[in-house]
Amino acid sequence: MGKMYKGYLPLIVGGLFLTVLIASCKKDHNTPAPTPVPIATLGLYEYQSTIYRRVIIPISQVGTVKQTYYSIFDTGSSAMTIDAEGLIPASLITSSGITITGDSLLVNGITVTKQISTLTYGDATSGTKEYGNLAYAIITIGDVNGSVTTKRIPFFMYYKAIDTQSGSKLEAHSNDVFGVGPNTSFNSLAIASPLSYFDTKANVTQGFRLSKFNKSSYSSTGTYVADLLTIGLVPDDLSSNNFIMHSLTHTSAGYSPNIPATISFNGKSIQGTLLFDTGTPAFANIEDPDATVNQATLPANSSVTITTTSGFSYQYTTTSDYNLTQVENPSFTRDPRTIFSIDFFADNEFLLDYTNHRIGLKN
Repeated sequence: MGKMYKGYLPLIVGGLFLTVLIASCKKDHNTPAPTPVPIATLGLYEYQSTIYRRVIIPISQVGTVKQTYYSIFDTGSSAMTIDAEGLIPASLITSSGITITGDSLLVNGITVTKQISTLTYGDATSGTKEYGNLAYAIITIGDVNGSVTTKRIPFFMYYKAIDTQSGSKLEAHSNDVFGVGPNTSFNSLAIASPLSYFDTKANVTQGFRLSKFNKSSYSSTGTYVADLLTIGLVPDDLSSNNFIMHSLTHTSAGYSPNIPATISFNGKSIQGTLLFDTGTPAFANIEDPDATVNQATLPANSSVTITTTSGFSYQYTTTSDYNLTQVENPSFTRDPRTIFSIDFFADNEFLLDYTNHRIGLKN
């Protein structure tokens, strides 16, 4: 063994440390970045009553209230609404409003503000009005089959829902809506899709993607279908997944989900804007300003084709119980949009990018 010279010991140790550090840096430099993953992938329930189809999302906790309520999954609106019954004490709910004695009401982990509003669903021919207050809470979306919990987010707590045609009050929680559209306000309330409030990690974009709905899974009891909803968009969704992207127009309420297109039916073509709406449970509604009657149903075996200005094209044929389609005069409905119903989503995939304000369509 040779001699050990104490004077060189720090230099030797320092050299060893530098060698290890360089090796470590080289290793870190070559380590691939982690693959981006969505925030969550959840199943939905497919429900049918006569010709009407719904896709339902469970809400299993609001604030500290652990009770599952079933909401209509709605791409045509942009707010979560839920009945007050069961969430706050019944003594605070009256026929004319929610009782708030101070600046706001804090109960069961839910803050109910004094900001009131009326939210309207449907058009001039039929619809529902909800009366209630802007509220805030932590929400758990999903159930025992899979769930994800939000941070504290705004939603609309209604104390009554009224059918606009009959004037009758609906049963509690029968009009709970989970609106996921791109708008950022609803009737002047600063409230957006509950899916738009999640914090995202690197290379994950705020938004969601819908897989095709399963035609054979609709049932009168509601059938759970796994993996229909993906929350959070990864780069593959936005680049290499063959979605045709449509940039959205900014409005006073945020971003409009309406997409310019040509609609062809009955041997004629018209220009219009399209809304793809999971919240419309049966009939697609083509708005034709030249229609000679207020509302008429296309007969079975009619062909309908749409082509958006961004190049997405879709053709379908009506049957006696599927792809039901009405032609309406917008002077009757007072709504100029052509609205495609939930049946569209059985043949096409749908994506909404909240960050870049785009809707993606894929067939």
